[in-house]
Amino acid sequence: MSGKQYWDEINRASEKVTSLMHSYWHKYSDWGNWQFWVILLFLLAPLIVLLMKLDRIRTFEILFFGYTVHMLWTYTDLSLIRQGFLDHNNFLLPFLPQGLAITASLIPISLMLVYQYCLKPDKNFFVWAAGISAILAFGFAPMEKGMGLISLKNGFTIVHLFFIDLIISIVAYGLTKFFIKFYTARQ
Repeated sequence: MSGKQYWDEINRASEKVTSLMHSYWHKYSDWGNWQFWVILLFLLAPLIVLLMKLDRIRTFEILFFGYTVHMLWTYTDLSLIRQGFLDHNNFLLPFLPQGLAITASLIPISLMLVYQYCLKPDKNFFVWAAGISAILAFGFAPMEKGMGLISLKNGFTIVHLFFIDLIISIVAYGLTKFFIKFYTARQ
């Protein structure tokens, strides 16, 4: 099979998957289903909390950290879905990433609030990040799983989610500190 033939086949399969996602969403995940409203709550509630609690003095730094967490988690989530380890059984809209409410709001904002708290003296970010990662992985993920919002497959466990969350928070922390140092050194 030539490269063009592969891409033609991939595009046909992609169109089929897109059609199936839309059909599934209309039947099991649109605004007529309670899951839609729970996922919308997962998206909006953290954003409202962030608007009320965000430190206005260090807004850019905190938002950069959160954006980094969001991007790393979104790409990781998409990879886990594509590799067959994780499924979000319900989602806001069929053309958006399936875990958008979690990877764009709940996880990043939880970690942003921890990051903001740890900007105070004598607060260890790594300890607090491990704590919030444990809450998200061992508290929130089982709740999602129990409601049927996610499925973990092929040996993927909540422990894996914990370590992924912790690693992403550490990488985001390191990138944020790097860019702060880089930016302040240039001034």
